[in-house]
Amino acid sequence: MAGPTAPGGINQPDPSWQRQSQQMPLLVRRCGTFAVEISFLVASALVPFSIGALVNQESPTVPLNSSVAAASESVARVLGIPVRDRNPRVAPLTNLLWSGALLAPAALVAWQLFLLARTGQTLPKRWFGVKVVTTSGHPPGFGRVLIREILGRWGVPLGIAYGIWRLSGAFPDLIILGALSGLSVLADGALALRYKRQSGHDRLANTLVVYARSGQLSSNPVKSQEWTEEDAQIAALVLTPETDVKQEPSLWNWIRQHPGTTLVIVTTGSAGLILALFVGTLIYTQSQANLRDSRQRNDELFVALVSKLSPTSASGTSGRRSAILALGAVEDSRAVPLLADLLAQEDSKAMLDAIQQALVSTGPKALPDLQRLNQALSNDLESLRYGGKAPERELAATRQRTVQRAIGKILTVYSGQLNGVDLSRTDLSQSPAGSGQFTLVLDKVDLSGIKLRKSNLTNANLQGIRFYGTGEDRRPGTFDDWISDLSEANFEGANLTGASLNSAVMYRTTFVRAILNKANLSNGNLNGANLSNSLLIGAFLQQAMLKEAIFTGADIGSANFSGANLSSARLGKVKAQGTQLSSTNLSKSEWQGADLSGADLSGANLQNADFSSAKLANANLKDARLQDANLQNADVSSVDFRGANLAGANFQGAVFQGKATAEQFIQSPPGSKSGRFQGINFAEAKNLDQSQIAYICLQGGIHPKCPPKN
Repeated sequence: MAGPTAPGGINQPDPSWQRQSQQMPLLVRRCGTFAVEISFLVASALVPFSIGALVNQESPTVPLNSSVAAASESVARVLGIPVRDRNPRVAPLTNLLWSGALLAPAALVAWQLFLLARTGQTLPKRWFGVKVVTTSGHPPGFGRVLIREILGRWGVPLGIAYGIWRLSGAFPDLIILGALSGLSVLADGALALRYKRQSGHDRLANTLVVYARSGQLSSNPVKSQEWTEEDAQIAALVLTPETDVKQEPSLWNWIRQHPGTTLVIVTTGSAGLILALFVGTLIYTQSQANLRDSRQRNDELFVALVSKLSPTSASGTSGRRSAILALGAVEDSRAVPLLADLLAQEDSKAMLDAIQQALVSTGPKALPDLQRLNQALSNDLESLRYGGKAPERELAATRQRTVQRAIGKILTVYSGQLNGVDLSRTDLSQSPAGSGQFTLVLDKVDLSGIKLRKSNLTNANLQGIRFYGTGEDRRPGTFDDWISDLSEANFEGANLTGASLNSAVMYRTTFVRAILNKANLSNGNLNGANLSNSLLIGAFLQQAMLKEAIFTGADIGSANFSGANLSSARLGKVKAQGTQLSSTNLSKSEWQGADLSGADLSGANLQNADFSSAKLANANLKDARLQDANLQNADVSSVDFRGANLAGANFQGAVFQGKATAEQFIQSPPGSKSGRFQGINFAEAKNLDQSQIAYICLQGGIHPKCPPKN
């Protein structure tokens, strides 16, 4: 707002502006501007992201937008955030909103940088009455803005904070990174207290932050009463005529001033470049000649070995066997496919064993060809089961057994080196007794990062196997963790005692009758998995995703499910004595006839859960949410309901007082008051009969039908 014009045409400062300037110092204005700018940036991303997350609670149907997936993967890689689902599916509207959450901040930043470059003010700077100028008083321009904002304000401080975080051992703790980043940005801004109105990024870009006063500056502002000495210094810089400003140094000016030095530099550089090109050409030519010679020798060796593979070869059976074994040792990309083709056609047991040995010698690079051959032989066996002759079936089974054994040996020998290996849809199941008998045994083998989607490992012996590794940084819970994908694989009857399956993707995987005692499945994705009649005694499933999983008839005694999501899971007739289920999400889960004696369900979400005919004696339901839960005919004797929400819970036929032992009868005879339900509100519980209400009232519970206390 311009002030009144004095004689001579010079605008005088507005008294109201003087009061505002005095009330809000420049440092406060800069802090306010920074806070508003950051708030706008965060809101532009957080609002559409949050709405998209809410929408995504519906059934996801489409793959995540590739740009959003790439951006989230890049962020996760830099910050060391583990990615549990590499191929997420989302709702269509979520894709749109999350794409907006990615584009909106970029558009906002670009617009504000444009305004800053052209006018020296972003919108928040205009609101707070501050302006960024060069030492000559002009708007900074695009070059200075990029240096000031991208490099100076964020690049250098955050780069220093990130470097300290990675090198000091604080990685991957994001709280420490946030603290270090805040301190770095604060230190950059604190330089404005040391240098007049110039923070670190201002000094880097050679810019100043001044009051954005409307109108022309006073012809003699230093003598004006409202101006401080610091304002006078800034004004002196701003009012300096452009003709008096020293010409900024440039490369062209330096060349004009030093022609001789420039000539020497250009001549020397040209000669060095020519010499480097000459030497590089000689080295490249020689390396290509050596490569051609090596290829020629390999071709000659390969042809010689192939010539010995024919059954009619003069070298005979021993020479043929030697040639097969030699193919496993040569460095030729044609060797593995040739060996796989030989295996598919060979009918001699001795030659099949030799081919198997050669393929194992080639290592993991043989697995893709073995996988394809395994799938082809599985199809052959399926077709021969109904119409083939017995010798044909036996030969196909023998070849399949050879392939399976080769795969098993490679997995054993190269344990811990199989990250990213894809054996999806591979049949490694136990074969029936006979010439084609096979059982996969991989005790204590490290298969971290392997892909076994839809593979068949029925009745495999996998005790102590590892399907999770820490990756190259050797830190668990980071982006580069080696996480195996076992989605829709079949582990029916497999022995996985003590296996490490934490963080693995096991979506809709079958573990029917599998042994998983003391196995670690924490943080795993087991949504829709089938663990019916499996053994999970003492297993670890903390924070696991188990939505709609099936545990019917399983033994999960003493297992730890703390913090897991078992929404809509089916756990009918499970044995869960002493199981740790604190803070779990068990909404809409089914526990009909289950034995949960002594289980810990404190703080669990049990809304709409079905515990009909379940045994909950001595269970801990402290602070549990039991709204609309079904406890019909359940045994809830000695259950701790303190702090639980029982609104709408169905207690029809529930047993509140079980049969006491002789010792319990002496200590607490029938009709005695133990105060077990002291203060617990049963007012909104449903289907309580008179005997149940009487017992609740006797034990200190709250119900409208309880007699008034004297």
